[in-house]
Amino acid sequence: MQSVSNEITQFRGTHYEFGREQGRYVKRNELLHNREDNWKIRVPRFQVDPVETKEMFLRYAPYIWDELLGLQDELELSLADTLLHFGHYRVEGPSSGCSIMTGDNFLVRNYDYHPMTYDGRFSVFQPTDGGSAIIGPASRVTGRMDGMNEHGLAMGYNFINRRRPGDGFVSFMIGRIILETCTSVEDAISLVKEMPHRGSFSYVVHDRSNRSFVIEATARDIEVRETNLCTNHFDLLQHENRFHLDDSKRRMMELKTHQHLIQDAESAFRLLNDSDKGVFSELYSHWAGTIHTSAYFPTDMKVWFALGSDQEPVTFDFKDWLAGNDFSSTHIHGELETDIQFANTLQTWR
Repeated sequence: MQSVSNEITQFRGTHYEFGREQGRYVKRNELLHNREDNWKIRVPRFQVDPVETKEMFLRYAPYIWDELLGLQDELELSLADTLLHFGHYRVEGPSSGCSIMTGDNFLVRNYDYHPMTYDGRFSVFQPTDGGSAIIGPASRVTGRMDGMNEHGLAMGYNFINRRRPGDGFVSFMIGRIILETCTSVEDAISLVKEMPHRGSFSYVVHDRSNRSFVIEATARDIEVRETNLCTNHFDLLQHENRFHLDDSKRRMMELKTHQHLIQDAESAFRLLNDSDKGVFSELYSHWAGTIHTSAYFPTDMKVWFALGSDQEPVTFDFKDWLAGNDFSSTHIHGELETDIQFANTLQTWR
């Protein structure tokens, strides 16, 4: 059992200033060191074209391009290295798990992945130059694997496969752009249908209308279905699924079996976070261990967040934060049944 924590970072300002602030954060931990170590071992089999990448960001998320420039200036990196580590366009992302359930104005999700890829940062950002304020855990510094914006749009994604990648954005940047630029589930669906995709993922979106959609997205096809459950396989684009779906289907069966017992967000959170319910995973060395359980409440504008299993979540009042009142806490603490540390700590990829 290992004690872990997420640092809570809060920032109000322009995207360029936010990029420089994140650069200062990166410089005082081991995130960049471990990213560089990762690319030495897993040699990139792709090329990042700075001209094409800039064009795509200016089309879909121009303010995030300014953020990348801020990171570049603060870290004194070349543009090519900045885009390799933080741009998330055309790069590869390894496989993972994840389970999501939505209900009466809530979205609860388990983020299942390898701890060494995990930033260890919970970010709250209110831009002053454009785009929506966002709350949620950071992924690869600039990305988001789940979160909620100031309009009450909540999002989480689930991995499907890495086969036949395309020239497009990876999941954690798509998640960030959804939260940054969309105000509703309809907006999110339209955006995901338009954007170029690197890999195959399901994007689950939920908003104050209390409707939930799973957007099944690949580099080739996109389909949308209205549902409140999602694991790691497509229902509509079944030809895009992996060959081994046993664990994904098992977790889906657990969600469906217990769904009639879910009375509220608390019972949904316990279903996903409790270690004896069959959904929480400890397969950390297989890139599929549950690192955090999060819950987003579009109407109340609150967030629950927990690291590890069998936890009482920390509650964040996003509406109060948007009114100008910073959170007093600096860290979220928890425990994981693994000795693999987060990416912001010093260790060697293996």
